[in-house]
Amino acid sequence: MSDRPRGFGGWSAARRAVSSGLRFTSLRLRLVVVFGLVALTAAVSASGIAYWLNREAVLTRAQDAALDDFEREMQSHAGTLPVHPTEGQLAYAARQMGDDGERFSVLLIAEGKNGETVQGSSGKSALDDFTLRDVPESLRKAVTKKQELSSGNKNEYHLYWQRVIDGDTPYLVGGAKVIGGGPTGYMLKSLEPEAKDLNSLAWSLGIATGLALIGSALLAQAAATTVLKPVQRLGVAARRLGEGKLDTRLRVSGTDELADLSRTFNRAAESLEKQVADMSARDEASRRFVADMSHELRTPLTAITAVTEVLEEELDAETGSVDPMIEPAVRLVVSETRRLNDLVENLMEVTRFDAGTARLVLDDVDIADQITACIDARAWLDAVDLDAERGIMARLDPRRLDVILANLIGNALKHGGSPVTVSVREDADDLLIEVQDNGPGIPEDVLPHVFDRFYKASASRPRSEGSGLGLSIALENAHIHGGEITAANSPKGGAVFALRLPRHTSPLITEDQPKATEGSGG
Repeated sequence: MSDRPRGFGGWSAARRAVSSGLRFTSLRLRLVVVFGLVALTAAVSASGIAYWLNREAVLTRAQDAALDDFEREMQSHAGTLPVHPTEGQLAYAARQMGDDGERFSVLLIAEGKNGETVQGSSGKSALDDFTLRDVPESLRKAVTKKQELSSGNKNEYHLYWQRVIDGDTPYLVGGAKVIGGGPTGYMLKSLEPEAKDLNSLAWSLGIATGLALIGSALLAQAAATTVLKPVQRLGVAARRLGEGKLDTRLRVSGTDELADLSRTFNRAAESLEKQVADMSARDEASRRFVADMSHELRTPLTAITAVTEVLEEELDAETGSVDPMIEPAVRLVVSETRRLNDLVENLMEVTRFDAGTARLVLDDVDIADQITACIDARAWLDAVDLDAERGIMARLDPRRLDVILANLIGNALKHGGSPVTVSVREDADDLLIEVQDNGPGIPEDVLPHVFDRFYKASASRPRSEGSGLGLSIALENAHIHGGEITAANSPKGGAVFALRLPRHTSPLITEDQPKATEGSGG
């Protein structure tokens, strides 16, 4: 019997279930599926082989018993009939043959006295319609074909058989001719009992296959749990390690590959913790060195600055007493002292950012007034155009905003050229300030590095008036507000620095910090 195809609804539900499981525990599901497929393949193969062997054995045994009995009945009953029997004689012999032995239907065909064909049937109730039409033509030809006698073939006629299916019921059809002259006999035996036995066997094997599949799934689940639990612990430990918890370690038990993996993870975590500790110590020492150096430099710089101010006043006085021969040297000392003072202040500010001690002192600020004050304090009014409406308020740290603006505008004037345009607009809950210069723009290879500390766009110009920290400090001040600064080239020419700040910044702590250098440039 052929299997009927299942509906598409069941298949869709199964596919959704598989997809749902795959989203949650993909590796576990794959292990279960692989175990299930292996078990299913083994069970189906074993069941198929067992069914096929039993089927052949059952059918062959029933077939051989029926054919042997039919052959004996043909010799004992059909062989005793006269050469030209009557229909009654054929029917009587057929009934006797069908009632004995394996109980099958019999059809006998012979030639009557007048040359006509005479038939006699066993007339069994279940197979009353067994006629010559039910016998396959190929079987009839084989039964009635006379064979040549030889040393290997001593009979002119042989017994032939064939299995046929009528509806859903299998039958065995056999035929033979009485040797030496006599009727031709055909038998029809139902193999339905054997088919029922085979169906019962198939159901049993199918149930056994299903149980094997369920058992394999349970075993796969248990194996997956055993294998994946250490892997899951390893994943949790790796996440904790990635979160910075470098003291994370795995408990190691056993001597298998997973235990070796856990030991390797512990060794790697230990090495990483040691390296990070060493790097943190070196970084802390480096920051402490910069902070201490900057602090120690401030005292002599204060004295030197006072002296240079006196020298500068002498230079600017109408009756200055400075020798004209040393005037260039004095001006160089004044300039370099200011540059050194700016560098020390910037280094101290960078140290505070690196140490995480930089804090905000927030206040409500009118952005237009703040930008105007920044420009006016540095005498940039003639070189800067301001496009900002009054009344745009934001809660920011005024000192740090002044540092950002001074660095961005000063950098634009120094490297881009005037006029520099500063525009302000509101963008949802953010404040956007753009500083655009009128220069050639920033080279593409320099753009990614404009906020790097001490970065020089040209190696041939290692010295400049700025400290090389201005834009970096401006970016750090934007970050501490929760904002960002980006640099780009305008399609119309010139560089554009865009400062985006939230209009309402949550303060970290309200305390004053030492003042950073303003307008140090990039």
